[in-house]
Amino acid sequence: MSSVPDRSEVAEEYTWDLESIYASDDDWEAAYAAATERVEELSNYEGQVTDDAETLRTVLELRDELMREISTVAAYARMRRDEDTTNQEYQALTARSQSLAADAQSAASFIEPELQELTREEFEAMAETEPALETYDHYVDDVLRMKPHTRSAEVEELLAELGEITGATGEVYTMLSNADMGFPTVEDPDGESVTITQSNVVNLLKRPDREFRQRVYESYFDEWASMRNTVAATYKNSVKADVKLAQARNYDTAREAALDGPNVPVSVYDTLVETVHDNIDTLHHHAELKREALEVDELRMWDLYMPLTGGEGPDVEYDQATTYVVDALEPLGEDYQSRVAEGLDSRWVDVYENDGKQSGAYSGGTYDTQPFILMNYQDDISSMYTLAHELGHSMHSELTKDEQPYVYSGYEIFVAEVASTVNEALLTNHLLESVDDPEFRRAVLNEFVERVRSTLYRQTLFAEFEHRAHELEEAGEPLTADRLDELYRGLKETYYEPAVVDDRIAREWMRIPHFYRAFYVYQYATGISAALAITDRIFEEGESAATDYLDFLRRGSREYPLELLEIAGVDMSRSEPVERALGTYGERLEEFETLLE
Repeated sequence: MSSVPDRSEVAEEYTWDLESIYASDDDWEAAYAAATERVEELSNYEGQVTDDAETLRTVLELRDELMREISTVAAYARMRRDEDTTNQEYQALTARSQSLAADAQSAASFIEPELQELTREEFEAMAETEPALETYDHYVDDVLRMKPHTRSAEVEELLAELGEITGATGEVYTMLSNADMGFPTVEDPDGESVTITQSNVVNLLKRPDREFRQRVYESYFDEWASMRNTVAATYKNSVKADVKLAQARNYDTAREAALDGPNVPVSVYDTLVETVHDNIDTLHHHAELKREALEVDELRMWDLYMPLTGGEGPDVEYDQATTYVVDALEPLGEDYQSRVAEGLDSRWVDVYENDGKQSGAYSGGTYDTQPFILMNYQDDISSMYTLAHELGHSMHSELTKDEQPYVYSGYEIFVAEVASTVNEALLTNHLLESVDDPEFRRAVLNEFVERVRSTLYRQTLFAEFEHRAHELEEAGEPLTADRLDELYRGLKETYYEPAVVDDRIAREWMRIPHFYRAFYVYQYATGISAALAITDRIFEEGESAATDYLDFLRRGSREYPLELLEIAGVDMSRSEPVERALGTYGERLEEFETLLE
């Protein structure tokens, strides 16, 4: 019988090294207590932020030190919880760290409204007398830019205190989908029982036996159906919170509020959707190729994840995957490549699925820790690409920390997804150049076109869904489960016109955790578009283009996202990068069609 192991059964070398943060939970408690004391210290400066240059510097540096400490406290608790989401102890630590973070945000909420009482000229005069303030030049520019959407200190404090509550729907969804929901067991073609999980469902839908795929698909979505009203209520309230918070900050729409934070024009979002719709025929061609490759009369929803190769593809064990990935990064230089190799040997990665583990994958860690990558590795090509993807995020963080102070050590998701997808594109090129095995090469080509399909087209579909859901809420229309199903089904019919769209796939919106971070997913689509343009430039121009790209990574958030991408040679205000990515996708499909013939 196929089963998911307990955490204790996973070898230590395939687990992340959280002891490098805190040697014990007692050490975490000490750090938590120290950070708690500093929250009050920061509060004492309320009303004094702009008294003089020295005070301003003191307040900003104290705020940064406090947030650094709390980010590490919160990251440790969250990652311990993610090892086993059913563990009540680490659920409690996570909740405490989230409350502490909310308290700190509340305590710091007076800073930006007081800063906004300054003019640009007044800040520059302060920086002349206190040179350390020059570090905060871009930060202050961003704060002043947001003045029309910043409320009084009292209101900002209240909004900060409410942050834990307004974000609670995402936490509820995480607990429901990872800890409380139990997915069924199905029998595979060999008579073995296989338990469906959030982490393995996509792989099960790649199995060659069509009847098995149908059983997995129906069982999986029927389980979601049993939670339909609960998830609809959770998502409805998440959308409502987005809308109310946008209104509180004087925005016309939740989308405008979300995109204004990173200073990305709404036109970028609309251009993405329009360009994808203009090229929807290429996706339809992919679907038709899949129907032909599977030799079926109708392409059904349980066929969508099947590779064009018609089989599961070759196995790629984790240790082999790390070799492929490190070798693929050669165009980025020896320093980048060796740093990734050292990280993999230093237990950056929590590799395998275990019972209760958070599904999916992410790159975590903080300014004061090594990177940490959560995986649920499945010994296949897709998992290898996910590893490359998350290492891109980790190296982005590492290079930023090398060059930037804490205030610029983060970066907007708009640019974050570029770093991850550049690694994927480099991996594709390396594998196609270095591996001779025809089956493996076909699997790599399939992985590339599937990732463009799922990253560019599918995430744009998601972006349309959440945009329309928020529009309905803003128009005062009820977001019922039926209305959400209807909305999602209509989009699925547009994007996958050659396939049969059934009632179960209309509920797919229920399984997308990213919807609880509104207007996030479109950045996957813009990210892959920018990444493919950057990778093309690296292959065409060599070291100079790679240097520009690494400079972009090192800048963190010292400039706005569109300005940062210009350093790497990409203009995301235009449709050209999206069109170019879709053109590459079309070319790869034609290449595969030739192989099929």
